[in-house]
Amino acid sequence: MDSLFTKIKGGVGAPQGFLTSAISCGIKNPDATRLDLGLIYSEVPCTSAGTFTTNRVKAAPVKLSQAHLRKGELRAVIVNSGNANACTGVVGIRDAKAMCAGAAAELKLKTSEIGVCSTGVIGLPMPIARIEPRIPELVAKLSTTGGADVAAAIITSDTHTKEISISVVIDGYKVKIGGCVKGAGMISPSMATMLCFITTDATLTSECLRKGTLECVENSFNRITIDGDMSTNDTVIILANGKSGMPTIRRNSGACKIFRAAMQYVMLELAKAVVRDGERVTKFVTVDVKGARTYLDAKKVAEAVSKSALVKASWNGGDPNWGRIIHAVGYSRARIREELVDIFINDQAACLGGLQAPTPMDLLRTIVAKPEFTIAINLNQGEANYTMYTSDLSPEYIDFNRSEYAYWKQARKDGLI
Repeated sequence: MDSLFTKIKGGVGAPQGFLTSAISCGIKNPDATRLDLGLIYSEVPCTSAGTFTTNRVKAAPVKLSQAHLRKGELRAVIVNSGNANACTGVVGIRDAKAMCAGAAAELKLKTSEIGVCSTGVIGLPMPIARIEPRIPELVAKLSTTGGADVAAAIITSDTHTKEISISVVIDGYKVKIGGCVKGAGMISPSMATMLCFITTDATLTSECLRKGTLECVENSFNRITIDGDMSTNDTVIILANGKSGMPTIRRNSGACKIFRAAMQYVMLELAKAVVRDGERVTKFVTVDVKGARTYLDAKKVAEAVSKSALVKASWNGGDPNWGRIIHAVGYSRARIREELVDIFINDQAACLGGLQAPTPMDLLRTIVAKPEFTIAINLNQGEANYTMYTSDLSPEYIDFNRSEYAYWKQARKDGLI
């Protein structure tokens, strides 16, 4: 079905009726000039949906966006990088509300029609005094060409922006879907640590969009892991404004299936981009489990292998150590039989029936030395399967994440702590 989709330019600003912008507020460092405050706005009312972190410690913007979605539909999202506004108590909620209120006043919307997202260092008060006065400028800058700026404003440890937009014909109407994502560290399923925004000019019922969003997130952002850590700020927000002029797409219709496939494509491409840009990673690895008794067994095995620090370290060293893979299979708590497990690296057998395969080790090393490869695990016990996308774990990752002291030093200088 991927052949039905045509890639276009524009990111979240590509669909009709959406305006986007971003400015520099110096949120993390007042002397910095990088973009760090973004806005996505629909000129007309929207159907909206969202999924959020399952971490029991939730950032203030997560709590507020969830509350706004429960009240009704969102029409705009204001987002910042440089500060997560997480573990900031009542003050954090106040600051998140101030961001929504500022955007709502300028856009002439209800505060509850604004979603708010933040990403950055946890535990620091938001420098809201540098944000509130700039919101009028942010709104004034809205345009149809600002999608790339929004993608740039949300990144933190990412090495580059990640965005995609496509068009697809549904029932004779051209529909556009755009998206951007940030994420490079603290990436683990349910959900992976990132912010993602999807816009579309399709017309959908709330039920169709919300259930479709859950399904697509489950098959994309919940299928990736880099370091096994889950953040406090994970958010996916989707806005659909109907500007394509098409009839309303309803749940379980043929049009719904096509739209869901298109949204799935967008989310999966963005999810894979997150893994490829993982903090100091050198490998992109697909872990494909099949032959499990149940879907849950396949998922347990895929997650155990994808998260294993030992397995990921061996990939970083170019070591095709299938022993580490099968030991992760064994502790996954899935129902497996050791003597039935087959493991392939790309198409080459590394383990057959739980034993060393005859494939020359040098050939396996050559494959694992590549920047991308697939680990295929066949449990040979059933028909269930599950796929995840993961990375290696490098010494540079540890060095990169050893200290965030500089951020706290700046916060003291600002009088925030």
